[in-house]
Amino acid sequence: MNRAAVTSLVVFVLLVALGWYLTELQSNKENPPTPTGTNTPAPGGSTDLGALQIAPEGKMAGYSRDRFPHWASQGNSCDTREVVLQRQGTDVKSDNDCKAVSGTWTSPYDNVVIKDAAEVDIDHTVPLAEAWRSGADKWTDDQRKAFANDLGGIQLIAVTAKTNRGKGDQDPAKWKPPVQTYWCTYAQHWIAVKITYKLTVDQAEHDALAGMLKAC
Repeated sequence: MNRAAVTSLVVFVLLVALGWYLTELQSNKENPPTPTGTNTPAPGGSTDLGALQIAPEGKMAGYSRDRFPHWASQGNSCDTREVVLQRQGTDVKSDNDCKAVSGTWTSPYDNVVIKDAAEVDIDHTVPLAEAWRSGADKWTDDQRKAFANDLGGIQLIAVTAKTNRGKGDQDPAKWKPPVQTYWCTYAQHWIAVKITYKLTVDQAEHDALAGMLKAC
């Protein structure tokens, strides 16, 4: 093969290689590869936050606490409130009607120790009105009753009356527990409840949760 033929062959191979390189470059621009580690769960449950559907908050039309019947009977003369008091208190003693007559409860929102059950409120982590604005308005009354009496361990929390009533029906964009060391747990519980019940979050709520997860 003479020198001209060799030169032509080399040029041809280089052109083919260049064409392949440009094709791959364009493909990578259109379909960027997944960076290593993006599927690894981030600390504090932020990947769960990404599973929430973001949507504008709904209206309060038609809402009533009576649409979320509570506290439901749990058998043995106990209702949901009394079961939560028994579970979350220390040395709890109840009378024949299942009413707590003594015990000690520590409110995680403000680290206050309570020794009188009458001073304990049972807070819904995701408030009933907040649930209504996030999708519960479309549920049946039986579904709302199940939500309001969820004894799974994270939706119902024994707290001081002061923090429960200060919170009201506000989401994390408007209210956070006074004790910042509880923010991580609170955000994780809030997210878990909303995922479990397929409730939406608005953008401000989502951003507030993201900020609270940084405490994890």
